[in-house]
Amino acid sequence: MTDALPIRRALLSVSDKGGLIEFARALVAHGAELLSTGGTAAAIRAAGLPVKDVSEHTGFPEILDGRVKTLVPQVHGGLLYRRDLPEHVAQAEEHAIAPIDLVCVDLYPFEATVARGASFDDCIENIDIGGPAMIRSAAKNHAHVAVLTSPAQYAEVSAALTAGGTTLALRRTLAAAAYARTAAYDAAIAAWFAKQEAQEFPQRLSVPGVLRQTLRYGENPHQRAAFYADGTDRPGIATARQVQGKELSYNNINDTDAAFEAVAEFDRPAIVIVKHANPCGVALGADLSEAWDKAFLCDPVSPFGGIVAANRVLDAAAAERIAAIFTEVVIAPDASEEAKAVFARKKNLRLLLTGAVPDPVAEGMTFRSVSGGFLAQNRDAGRVTEADLRVATKRAPTAQEMADLLFAFRVCKHVKSNAIVYAKGEATVGVGMGQPNRVDSARIAAWKSAEAAKAAGLDAPLAQGSVVASDAFFPFADGLQAAAAAGATAVIQPGGSMRDNEVIAAADEAGLAMVLTGMRHFRH
Repeated sequence: MTDALPIRRALLSVSDKGGLIEFARALVAHGAELLSTGGTAAAIRAAGLPVKDVSEHTGFPEILDGRVKTLVPQVHGGLLYRRDLPEHVAQAEEHAIAPIDLVCVDLYPFEATVARGASFDDCIENIDIGGPAMIRSAAKNHAHVAVLTSPAQYAEVSAALTAGGTTLALRRTLAAAAYARTAAYDAAIAAWFAKQEAQEFPQRLSVPGVLRQTLRYGENPHQRAAFYADGTDRPGIATARQVQGKELSYNNINDTDAAFEAVAEFDRPAIVIVKHANPCGVALGADLSEAWDKAFLCDPVSPFGGIVAANRVLDAAAAERIAAIFTEVVIAPDASEEAKAVFARKKNLRLLLTGAVPDPVAEGMTFRSVSGGFLAQNRDAGRVTEADLRVATKRAPTAQEMADLLFAFRVCKHVKSNAIVYAKGEATVGVGMGQPNRVDSARIAAWKSAEAAKAAGLDAPLAQGSVVASDAFFPFADGLQAAAAAGATAVIQPGGSMRDNEVIAAADEAGLAMVLTGMRHFRH
């Protein structure tokens, strides 16, 4: 093609040496002179390839402990001058500026330095200046210069050289990727600086993302979608290793995240079953098999085609139970070889292993788009303990009721509001969610508990003798009365309604124990 350009001179300076020598060899084979700095130059030289130090090329030494080595006219002039403008060519010749046709630069590992908890000074020293400057110069002049920012680009550029040179289309693609990289890099620096200055919500906020997967479609087939990772090391869907199964869908990713974040709330062996981003069964057990049996009992219909999350290494016994029904995704920290073999029989089941569970009380930000902008808030890391609770009724909860109340309130945190959760024996026995009023959620959860009991051949609804949790206060006594009618014996709720006294009186009249948390868990 007429717009294909050969590479006569290339500047390489990278921290990640993976694939470097092969790429440098390809450049030399196609007649390129190599310029480089520091460790990159040493690596190229050690491989027996000719390379010239940038300081030799520019006639200007590296100074200020390497802070200034490429920030000179001989580098940026060589990148920026337009080969198609005679006045540019004349000025370059006048000042002895040789063209540089390709730049291959990654950046100082700032993000990794922050992630390992380095000191303030170390983080500052790992802010790259020359690298982003060269990348931006080369990307601006992409009509004449190719810019690489990742080893993943080496193969395509090497193939282009073999075909005669880099095309304008390729150089534009590389330039777009280059600007995206420097934008994400600056966003990471800005976010770190804001944190150092205790600016929870800075005046300008950039959210970096790295494409993890282009999805077949979004929530619905007519929507396009992609999955981006934010670069943090929080264990979960973005860091998981997929052992088997089909490609994850948009809804799979959303639901799996909901399930894994919920199961991380518990220290003892736990199973969470999610359907359409809502838990339909949550339970603790002596092991994962017992937890599964208790969680599945809560709603034996909804788990089909659902998501299952575990907070322990999956063993064969638990895997057999889970694999007995059609399951879209299973996510856990790990799985035994025997468990993997069980799941392997279900070829469409996606098995994701994360290596760890996320910390449910760790700091972090969540985002949601709205027309013309987005909402940002810190993650709901709130958690109540028995010491935080205030008994509001004449009767205090028993020890077993208290354990179930705390369990149910943690589950509530992960159920779409208005959320009502009945629990017994540290297992959900009825879940109502997403209704425009709380009393309907209480009634739906009670109805589901009755249906689950019928499916299990039990005489009484599962909610009989349970406790009930509400994610927010009862605005009227009717929601609490519906829970009492369902068989609940104790209640946990935030309190704070203007009618708290009416609700407390209704609880006393029904003989219920009720505790107030002072904390709500809306989830929209």
